[in-house]
Amino acid sequence: MEPIQVQQEISLIQNVCEIYDNISKLETLKPSKEVDKLFTELVHTCIPHSTINIATLPPNIQEMRSKLIRFCGEAEGHLEAHFSTILGTFEHPLQHLNVFPYYSNYLNLSRLEFDILNQHYSTSAQSPKRVAFVGSGPLPLTSIVLASNHLKDTTFHNYDIDSLANSMASRLVSSDPDLSKRMIFHTTDIMDVTDELKEYDVVFLAALVGMDIDDKVKVIKHLGKYMAPGAILMLRSAHGARAFLYPVVDPCVLEGFDVLSIFHPDDDVVNSVVISRKFLEPVNIDRGNYRRDLGIGSVMPQSCKYCDFQAFNNPLGHMKMIDE
Repeated sequence: MEPIQVQQEISLIQNVCEIYDNISKLETLKPSKEVDKLFTELVHTCIPHSTINIATLPPNIQEMRSKLIRFCGEAEGHLEAHFSTILGTFEHPLQHLNVFPYYSNYLNLSRLEFDILNQHYSTSAQSPKRVAFVGSGPLPLTSIVLASNHLKDTTFHNYDIDSLANSMASRLVSSDPDLSKRMIFHTTDIMDVTDELKEYDVVFLAALVGMDIDDKVKVIKHLGKYMAPGAILMLRSAHGARAFLYPVVDPCVLEGFDVLSIFHPDDDVVNSVVISRKFLEPVNIDRGNYRRDLGIGSVMPQSCKYCDFQAFNNPLGHMKMIDE
């Protein structure tokens, strides 16, 4: 590794640790001037392209990263609840989604995920009929944007363990004659959902479901057991320094799934996107032979039978953007 690169990574880690120390001293992670300032600073620190390999970090930094991811998840939950409450005061909440400060990011991410899905979703139907979103939260922007702009004939089943989150989310779509019929909310632990999972053509797994990678793997195994053969699983992951913000999903944990593509945006869209398809029948694959470098393990060879890896430089530049 070049000395300049080493120094850059040391500087990055020092900055992240300093921000972490300041966040850990906060009395609450609910939206406030100080909370917003620190998390904005953290995102701006982690967004630029970085070659850092998370797996090589020492144990104390790994422990800090795990705690920081949990802080990010808690803060994001508070932020969504805060703005869902604000939106709920409008007569037609969906007409005011742009009050949420990161709404444009969700527009971009949803557009990216839709385009990725389109490349790999193959069926006689023009689009999936039933989609499940696991971990929809109080402000289910991905489901709303996809249902409103891209999958206009699709029914979305939103799963969240928090009844209050579902109540707030349902309020947002209740006044819309179309989405109120196509957005269904289930208050349940996804680990308790079994046969119903076979009914979905596509399952989205939110980044904040399973903040600990072991918990996320348990959810993925559960989905792999009960999803319909041939159904699509879309996951959100992270790459480079963005792994300080969200858990990284190693494709090796996707047992029972054929990993189709892994997309690493290199712009303001923070999350990487992993798309996979459940095998039509059980298949044994040694994923160790084609691990891809997600910043947590060995580098995958350039030639990969199962994965079409694409790292975009401004991935949405060539796509038609949605007007806010």
